[in-house]
Amino acid sequence: MVARLVIAAPSSGSGKTTVATGLMAAFTAAGLAVSPHKVGPDYIDPGYHALATGRPGRNLDAYLCGPDLIAPLFAHGSAGCDLAVVEGVMGMYDGAAGQGELASTAHVAKLLRAPVVLVVDASSQSRSVAALVHGFASWDPEVRVAGVILNKVGSDRHETLLREALEESGVPVLGALRRVRQVRAPSRHLGLVPVAERQAEAVESVAALAAQVREGCDLEALLALARSAPSLPGGAWDPGAVPAPASAGGRAPRVAVAGGAAFTFSYAEHTELLTAAGAEVVPFDPLHDERLPDGTAGLVIGGGFPEVYAPELSANQPLRAAVAELARSGAPVAAECAGLLYLARELDGKPMCGVLDAEARMSERLTLGYREAVAVSDSVLAAAGTRTRGHEFHRTVVEPGAGPAPAWGLHAPERRVEGFVQGNVHASYLHTHWAARPEVARRFVDRCTA
Repeated sequence: MVARLVIAAPSSGSGKTTVATGLMAAFTAAGLAVSPHKVGPDYIDPGYHALATGRPGRNLDAYLCGPDLIAPLFAHGSAGCDLAVVEGVMGMYDGAAGQGELASTAHVAKLLRAPVVLVVDASSQSRSVAALVHGFASWDPEVRVAGVILNKVGSDRHETLLREALEESGVPVLGALRRVRQVRAPSRHLGLVPVAERQAEAVESVAALAAQVREGCDLEALLALARSAPSLPGGAWDPGAVPAPASAGGRAPRVAVAGGAAFTFSYAEHTELLTAAGAEVVPFDPLHDERLPDGTAGLVIGGGFPEVYAPELSANQPLRAAVAELARSGAPVAAECAGLLYLARELDGKPMCGVLDAEARMSERLTLGYREAVAVSDSVLAAAGTRTRGHEFHRTVVEPGAGPAPAWGLHAPERRVEGFVQGNVHASYLHTHWAARPEVARRFVDRCTA
């Protein structure tokens, strides 16, 4: 059993990331092995969680992976740890649109049988905070709201009024953070700026969050609460549960995975699945490396912010040429969102790899949401007709939006085809979580050995 807490809030902007990251860093500094988790498909917050704990930040998404995988994925990620801190998403009861509690923080808390600490933005209220907390604590009796952390408290007098009001709610106050000096990370069009783009400043920010939480929160009470969580039934998710294919000549095929500041969006389980499927995973940075890793047999380019680094990516002409040549050679290439932009002919007028006959540009419109999808064409990732779930999150447009052989047919919010299947290249905006379909990694690695 791993002690665990879920950090939730009534709404976005209440301070979940501040509190969760600060708790992770503070408990890590106290000598505990802390496992960091994030509810939902967010890629950016887990980067700060990893910085705070020294362990991979992992997502728990009941829509992408299904409810039955949440506890096993949690057990896999938290193995050997003393404590797990799970940061929620949006408001505590907000989940997949139109699907009830699915993928909400409350849903995940119930699946993990974990106590919830509610982070409340206490600015501009005093006694009303008790009604707010009472409502959230009583809405679903299966959700155990076991404590409150007050955020953006204005003064000692304000804190006293809030604490007096909450005495009537029966939910203990486990911390109060002043609004005098909120530690913030810079944001832009898709949220916080990722850790990889501001490493030194991010280290300082996380250290400041830890200090703020240590000063304002009752860490002993929070740890005792986490240790009150009951044991979870069932075993841990195993990336090696799907047998690896026999590699050519007995050697593991080398799969290059894009990283660095421009390509920061990835799930830790993807690399684990590729490795378990028999691949040797080698990271590279398209901003700085002028060639692919020697012996590359397959290429994975995940999400990120190539639009921010379009001039630098374009200037690395040797690597763009190497990627194009690899694709022409028939090697498997899986490109997701940012990877799709990188494979296009150009991005905001800057030459990219030219693997796809498409142009990409920034847009004023944010495309965001869960998607039901079916594979339209046979590809290195899926056979035609395969159904899956994914997530879109971008403020760019690719024209055309699909090639002659589209990657996916999407069913919500409108029916459309999307993405490109071109030889052994699969490029799409859709983010998927391979833990839900581990055969994806096996299929990809199998193509690398063909």
